[in-house]
Amino acid sequence: MKTFDDLFAELSEKSVARPEGSGTVAELDAGVHAIGKKIVEEAAEVWMAAEYQSDAELAEEMSQLVYHLQVMMLAKGLTPADIWRHL
Repeated sequence: MKTFDDLFAELSEKSVARPEGSGTVAELDAGVHAIGKKIVEEAAEVWMAAEYQSDAELAEEMSQLVYHLQVMMLAKGLTPADIWRHL
């Protein structure tokens, strides 16, 4: 099981190594606007899953939201520490 930090390290590596066929690389290349649209989409799916789906489906939607948030963090040069200081 990955932690938040494990996922961030994995995505950070992909952003540098840029493996061919990587969805993370494609999303980063699409830019902040496209990443933002994915975040909004996933946030809506989290809400709908919380209202109408199982907890397992909700957890899956939440994991996808976390992924896209981390891609945005990378796109903007933020680290987990930048986020934690506001909690």
